[in-house]
Amino acid sequence: MARKPESFTDMFTRLGQDLKMPRVDIDAVLDHHRKNLEALQKSASAATSGASTLMSRQGQMLQELLHEISDVAQTLRSSGSSQEIMSKQADFARRSFEAAVKNAGETADIMRKSGGESLDILRTRMRESLEEIRNSYEKRK
Repeated sequence: MARKPESFTDMFTRLGQDLKMPRVDIDAVLDHHRKNLEALQKSASAATSGASTLMSRQGQMLQELLHEISDVAQTLRSSGSSQEIMSKQADFARRSFEAAVKNAGETADIMRKSGGESLDILRTRMRESLEEIRNSYEKRK
């Protein structure tokens, strides 16, 4: 009877046994990498959620700005004196500046929160990963 050819995995396993190398727990390695991928997915989801929130809020800000521009254009048409028009333009410029500062702060807060959540997920997984590695070395001792 012809002997079945040995697979590469079997040859590698036999070599490790012959050299008396420590066994590698493949299930533990796969579980470790699965957890890493899950953490990356959660981090990406947090970042995507933040980007979606940011885009939605910026759309709202744009709508508010367009509405205010429309209102100002209507009031300028109905204004009579040049002094009244200049006063309304100055008021519009002041309100626009205040809104821009407020909106920039709000946008920065959304981005900071989103980035912070994403980084916290990765930091937590890194700590867990280091703990898993430390525990595996302690088991070998």
